[in-house]
Amino acid sequence: MIEPAFAELVEATSAKRACELLGKPRATHYRRRCTATSVPPAPRSTPPNALSEAERQEILAVLRSEEYCDLAPAQVWARLLDDGTYLCSISTMYRLLAAAGESRERRRQRTHPAKKKPELIARRPNQVWSWDITKLQGPTRGVYYECFVIIDIYSRYVVGWMVTPAETGELAEAFIADTLNRHGIKADQLTLHADRGTSMTSKPVAQLLVDLGVARSHSRPHVSNDNPYSEAHFKTLKYCPAFPGRFGSIEDARTFCANFFDHYNHIHRHAGVGLHTPASLHYGTATEIRQQRTITLDAAYAANPSRFRHRRPTPPKLPTIAWINEPTPEALIKSA
Repeated sequence: MIEPAFAELVEATSAKRACELLGKPRATHYRRRCTATSVPPAPRSTPPNALSEAERQEILAVLRSEEYCDLAPAQVWARLLDDGTYLCSISTMYRLLAAAGESRERRRQRTHPAKKKPELIARRPNQVWSWDITKLQGPTRGVYYECFVIIDIYSRYVVGWMVTPAETGELAEAFIADTLNRHGIKADQLTLHADRGTSMTSKPVAQLLVDLGVARSHSRPHVSNDNPYSEAHFKTLKYCPAFPGRFGSIEDARTFCANFFDHYNHIHRHAGVGLHTPASLHYGTATEIRQQRTITLDAAYAANPSRFRHRRPTPPKLPTIAWINEPTPEALIKSA
C-alpha cells in the first residue's frame, strides 16, 4: 500500500521528496495530516446579549401585526423608534424573519395567471397561418421600412407580404383582409397566429378577424419560440446572400422582396416540406413530383444497385402535419 511506503520514505528523506517519488500531492498530505490531528471545536456558548425566546416571539408578533405586516423591517424599525420603542436592530428583524421562513416579499402581490400555451395543428394548406413584421434598414440611420409577411405553416408558402414606411393597426387590417380575400378563405377555416406586437393585438385587426370568422392565436409574452415559422423565415430572408445592409429607398426594398418571395415560393426547395418548393406543396403538385422523383431513383438503382449498397433509395417524404408547440396525443386524435 502507498501509505506505509510513504511513511517510510518520509522518515528516510523528507515529505517533499516522498511526495515526488510516489506522485502524491503535498497539499493532500498536509491536509489529511491536519484533519487527523485536529480537534473539533467546542460548542459555542450563548452570548450574554442574545434575545430570549419570549423576546423573539414578541418581535415576530410586532412584524406580523396588521399595522406592520406590509412594511419592510427598516420601515418598522424607524416607526417604532419614532414612537419611543426599541426592540432590536434591523438586521435582527431580518434574521428572525429568515428563521421563520418569512423573509420574502411581505407585501400582498398581484398574481398573474399563467398564459395559455398555443397549440396549433395544420394537416393541409390554408389551415394555420403565421404572420409577423420585421424592420428593413433604410438609406440612413434611424430610417426603417416595415415588412409584413404571412406564411402558411403547413406548406411554408408565403401567402402575402407588404413593405410600408410605418406600422399601424389599420395597415395590418387592410393587408390581412386583402390576403384572405385573394386566397378565398372562408369563415371558420383558418387560424391566424402572431406574437403580441401592437399591430397584432390592435382593435382593427381583432375586429376584422371576428367579422371574417378567422380564429385568432397569440404567442405567450416574452416567448419567442411560440412563433417559430415567422422567426425562421425572417432569418432566411436576412441571411440571403443578396440581402443588402441597407435599402436605398422603399421602392428598392419592395423590388428586393418581390424577387426574394418569388424565389422562395417557386424555386427554393424547402427541407421542411420534403425538398419541394412551398408553392408545389401549397397547390397540390408535390405528390406528382415525388412520384417522378421515385421513378428517377428507381432507374438509378436498377442501373447500379451497388452504388446504393443494394438499398433502394426513396425521395424525402411529404409532411403530413405541422404544428406550433407539439400538441398532446389527445389533441392530435381530436384534430385528425
